Amino acid sequence: MEIIKRNIEGDRKGYMEELTDIEKLRFEDLHVSEELRKAIKDMGFEEATPIQYQAIPYILKGKDIIGQAQTGTGKTAAFGIPTLEMIDPGTRELQAIILCPTRELAIQVAEEMKKLSKYKKAIEILPIYGGQPIERQIKALKKGVQIIIGTPGRVMDHMNRRTLKMDAVRIIILDEADEMLDMGFREDIEFIMEKISRKRQTILFSATMPQAILDLTKKYQNDPQFIKVVHKELTVPYIEQFYFEVKEQAKLETLSRLIDIYNLKLSLVFCNTKRRVDDLVEHLQARGYLADGLHGDMRQSQRNSVMSKFRKGTIEILIATDVAARGIDVEDIEAVFNYDVPHDEEYYVHRIGRTGRAGRKGRSFTFVVGREIYQIKDIQRYAKTKITPQKIPSLGDVEEIKTNLLLGKVKETINEGHLGKYIHWVEGLAGEDYTSIDIAASLLKIIVGEKSKQAPTQEEDFRDTGPATSEMVRLFINAGSKQKVQVKDIVGSIAGETGLSGKIIGAVDIFDNYTFVEVPKEYAEDIQDAMKDIKIKGKKIIIEPASQKTTGTASQKSYGKKGRRRRK
Repeated sequence: MEIIKRNIEGDRKGYMEELTDIEKLRFEDLHVSEELRKAIKDMGFEEATPIQYQAIPYILKGKDIIGQAQTGTGKTAAFGIPTLEMIDPGTRELQAIILCPTRELAIQVAEEMKKLSKYKKAIEILPIYGGQPIERQIKALKKGVQIIIGTPGRVMDHMNRRTLKMDAVRIIILDEADEMLDMGFREDIEFIMEKISRKRQTILFSATMPQAILDLTKKYQNDPQFIKVVHKELTVPYIEQFYFEVKEQAKLETLSRLIDIYNLKLSLVFCNTKRRVDDLVEHLQARGYLADGLHGDMRQSQRNSVMSKFRKGTIEILIATDVAARGIDVEDIEAVFNYDVPHDEEYYVHRIGRTGRAGRKGRSFTFVVGREIYQIKDIQRYAKTKITPQKIPSLGDVEEIKTNLLLGKVKETINEGHLGKYIHWVEGLAGEDYTSIDIAASLLKIIVGEKSKQAPTQEEDFRDTGPATSEMVRLFINAGSKQKVQVKDIVGSIAGETGLSGKIIGAVDIFDNYTFVEVPKEYAEDIQDAMKDIKIKGKKIIIEPASQKTTGTASQKSYGKKGRRRRK
């Protein structure tokens, strides 16, 4: 991975660029406080990501930053660590605002910020977003909060109610700024920015840099430093690649089933943190698997011992972090598991490249939870590869596939011959009045029906259904173009109130006095519940299934002619 550092001036022309290869840095090298280093260690992070070790020093110096990086590159810590360092714990005044496009992201950022501030006891952090009772948020704000993380609409709502005092705000961060603009939050963002002192520090992170983002930076930032994560050309070796949409709590069982199905002798499992490695080793060993771990907290002698056992096959499953796995070169690895989706596309390629060596067949399996499906799409695009979705095998599937694999081996063994002494033993049993079919079936039952290594579980669907494969349904909203409703108002309201990404929303058809919007079927009820008491453009809305309204009933026609706009 490479980093471009730019100093952006005036009309954004004539950039001075410095293109450098960056060495990996530890957080200790970034001169952050002992409290933060302890928290970072507790979270299991071994080294700073590219966006972190470039952005943190500049933010600590008080410079405005434009950071261009995809989701999953460590952006939250990149702005969260220096923000926490700059907060004055001696006062309960609001000092930092972090704006996020959705409730889900605001909660996620708040959770990570609270983990990072674990040893900074006097710092109070509060997420504020739509869909949560505002009275609860007002009560928390009255106690005194130094950092808020919120959606633009709810932050602006609090400002209008005078429950947020902006006088002491010294830093504002726009996270996923391009998505906020796509969702129609530009006016809200500008309203908020205008109420904060011009002496503030403004940090902006965005996956893309459209003109609208550059216009914002020109208007609200002062001589910003531009940092961009640049992806090198990636080459993926020929490996069968699959992903499974799972719930977090189902990962262990899914891993166990796949190991059993393929009867893997050597496999490599990647986790994103050291703590996750230790936990997974403990769980797999408890299930009877020959597993051990490898991460940065281990002494070199321990690492050498684990690797020696793995090469000899004494350990069949090696669980490792990306850092600890550097230099692993074992030719017989049959499969690689991404227990956690890697933070970066390049990490994905490096991980799976450890199987399929020397012309052997290789497989990789990636476990995807919720919004991580978008990271899989990013990986496929950058690596120019295909990762095939798969249904998680049931316990019945495991038994059937294991049996078929075993029967295949039986055929190979028959064709190879050299069965003399085994035939003699079977003939001995046949002489006791057992048929050869009975004997073969009994042996098969013994082998396949061995007590499973898997923990007993009820049969359930482990799949965490995401928007990528969702069936879409239409909802009716009783507001349209005559109420000056635009696509961005519909998308922004749904995303802001529900916490869902605006990306999952389908076509939006706006008529004179009403609107149809397509949403994933599994989220339709949640969307209706979240939006039943809200207003769009000052009008209290009714939202309900479109049903007959899509066919042009008399009730629909009474709303007026259509003024159609469409969002794909």
